[in-house]
Amino acid sequence: MGLKRIDKSRLGSFLSDLMKERDVIAPVRRGDVVRFRPIESADEAVFDEWNTRVPLKEVFFPQTECLYTYGSDPGRIDIKPPPPPRERVVVGVRPCDARSIAILDHVFASGDRQDNYYVDKRNRTTLVGMACLHPLDTCFCGAVGGSPFGEEGLDALLIDTGASYVAGALTEKGEKLLGGWEDATAEDESAVAQAREAAEKAVEGRAVPDGVKAVLDECFEDPVWERIHERCLGCGTCSYLCPTCHCFDMTDEPTAAGGRRMRVWDTCMFPLFTRHASGANPRPSGKERMRQRVMHKFRYFLDNYDVTACVGCGRCVIHCPVNLDIREVLQQIEKLRK
Repeated sequence: MGLKRIDKSRLGSFLSDLMKERDVIAPVRRGDVVRFRPIESADEAVFDEWNTRVPLKEVFFPQTECLYTYGSDPGRIDIKPPPPPRERVVVGVRPCDARSIAILDHVFASGDRQDNYYVDKRNRTTLVGMACLHPLDTCFCGAVGGSPFGEEGLDALLIDTGASYVAGALTEKGEKLLGGWEDATAEDESAVAQAREAAEKAVEGRAVPDGVKAVLDECFEDPVWERIHERCLGCGTCSYLCPTCHCFDMTDEPTAAGGRRMRVWDTCMFPLFTRHASGANPRPSGKERMRQRVMHKFRYFLDNYDVTACVGCGRCVIHCPVNLDIREVLQQIEKLRK
């Protein structure tokens, strides 16, 4: 299937038609925050933002999720799972966020122990990306294996060419979605090629040092971690806004009919995350917690899945309250190279 096109004036009616048969999720502005939310009108969608504040992961791995409810009748266990999710389309996904879902698939949707809650949502979702034409200076997707025009994890990718969107289908889901669009013209294809070249050139450069994994393999006890963690407040902003962080906690909450089991986001940056029931804590200070975060993303995940657990979206750079830049952290570590 070749490239397709749609005039921007017709995108609203396209989304409205989709909403008749499935849920449509898009970036939506609420106050000064843009995040993915179901829309009831095409006018709610915001496609001129670089990235949502909260990443796409909440569509598949919600910040708070009820796993099941249970009854309170004596001598009887009555467990009720939530209803299955509806078919849905997520529109306006930046390539870094789409790639993060492909990375989370390693955790929740591979091997013998798949997470049914995540997998059900994944299977019932079509992801439509939006290429980044003008990456921010905090974006470094190219340094961690991505691209402003990256296709990994997507079913279709839209490119803004001015008066229209040009799209390429990447899966059968994408082909079905774009089946009614017009064929792109030679001028459209030329505009896409020029936009891709400019965007990829904008993220060129070595924002993340090459070979940092080899240094991390040898520096677990190095004093560098004392220096790196000094500014960190342990607030967890970096983890909560990271599209690949996936730590969670489980809690039981009472209800009128019995109770419910909840899954909620957690983070290795919190001091209680690793505290044992005995009171012992293997990560008692910010040094150990910062080391764990960096090691997990740039060493352990590579060991386990052969991919870095960072997509270069820049959220942690933009929103850290003390301007702790992960790129600078990796550069400090790289200097340990012998």
